[in-house]
Amino acid sequence: MNSLKHSLDFTHILSQLDWLVFIFIIVITIVSVIWGQRRLRSGASEKETLIDHLIMGRKLTLPLFVATLVATWYGGIFGVTRISFEKGIYSFLTQGIFWYIAYILFAFFIVNKVSHYQALTLPDLIGKMFGPKSGKLSGIFNFFNVLPIAYVISLGILIQTFTGYSLLISMFIGVFFVLIYSIWGGLRSVVFSDLIQFFVMCAAVVLVIVFSVFHFGGLDFLRANLPETHFSPTGGQSLAVTLVWGFIALSTLVDPNFYQRCFAAKSPKVAKKGILISTLVWVCFDICTTLGGMYAAATIPQAQPNQAYLIYALQVLPDGLRGFALAGIVATILSTLDSYLFLAGTTISYDLAPKKLRNKVSTQFIGTILVGVLSIFLATVFDGNIKNVWKTLGSYSASCLLLPVIYGYIFPQKIKDNQFVFSCLLGVIATTVWRNMERSGFWVNIDEIYAGMLFTSLGILLYPIFRKNAERI
Repeated sequence: MNSLKHSLDFTHILSQLDWLVFIFIIVITIVSVIWGQRRLRSGASEKETLIDHLIMGRKLTLPLFVATLVATWYGGIFGVTRISFEKGIYSFLTQGIFWYIAYILFAFFIVNKVSHYQALTLPDLIGKMFGPKSGKLSGIFNFFNVLPIAYVISLGILIQTFTGYSLLISMFIGVFFVLIYSIWGGLRSVVFSDLIQFFVMCAAVVLVIVFSVFHFGGLDFLRANLPETHFSPTGGQSLAVTLVWGFIALSTLVDPNFYQRCFAAKSPKVAKKGILISTLVWVCFDICTTLGGMYAAATIPQAQPNQAYLIYALQVLPDGLRGFALAGIVATILSTLDSYLFLAGTTISYDLAPKKLRNKVSTQFIGTILVGVLSIFLATVFDGNIKNVWKTLGSYSASCLLLPVIYGYIFPQKIKDNQFVFSCLLGVIATTVWRNMERSGFWVNIDEIYAGMLFTSLGILLYPIFRKNAERI
């Protein structure tokens, strides 16, 4: 294999065997959803049905916990491989190592702290920790944090690549398919589809690297065909810019998907062990996607960055395995998109809806559909740029919500309801102003996430002074 093409006619490169393998895996995924839904107990009360719908009745076992957590976390595969295609191992640092630190912190310092609250969602937990106003405000943060914009874009890019439709139409097609099964069975359906998708996505990225080494060789080949910056941890970026991703990674500590899986686990022990096992799987997965993007950059440097990994993978693999790899990429996207659609719908139906409509499965259905439509709209606003989606939403989550929650864990019962709200809103204002104001000189390189975290912390520290002055007046 001496040369690869920078672009492909995807309808012709796939053989009949590839399509048979691809369709078979999609069918197996659909069957797993149906089978998982059939396990729902009949004759359950409305409250039991709601708990089962939202957190699987708190009966998530260790194997299912690992499968659904790992699968949920990698829907932005085209975003990750684009970064490795353009920046090399910078991707492994910013999209890998920083996040592993956050996962381990969550496992050892948060799992046990939240278990006794018996919460159903992250806003529910925050409401119990700080007060009802904090719960409502965090519900709004939570909603925007779990809007699956990046994963709608990823699925749209994939469908667009094969059909030639516009990105907008492709995103509508993809979201419509995922809505059908994520609405139908609740978290149970999401988990059982994730189980199949977990095995397929992990095997697919490993196969790409195995055949890459077989055809081209190992690190010596990459070093000979890539610029030196691809082997720099900062990828040519400044330290301040690189560390922004570290703070975004810490937003895992307020990530609703992590909390939902922990709430659904059979015990805190299962959740803790599951996160640690998942972290080991993520290390292997990230090594494969980083190397895959780098092999693509070394062999087809003129390819479109968003599609480079897909174009490369489908050329380096033989018949049959191309269909498997395609199914793996689809599984990677779907497993995250369905979880985020479901969770954002839950935020509307359980955390934000009026009392008359709250706790109803029908409200969950409507909320999930609205989330799908809104995600497509915002995907067009971000012009299909996955990295910008992560950077924007992650900055607000990390700078405005992260620190108050961490302070709440460190100093339980010390932060009051209004104090939490005041600090979060101050962080939002600071982040937004800093993001949009004109800056020059030294201040150009100061990211909005730093401004947001500073003012959020000041809000917590200064609120008692403001309250005393207000009482005097």
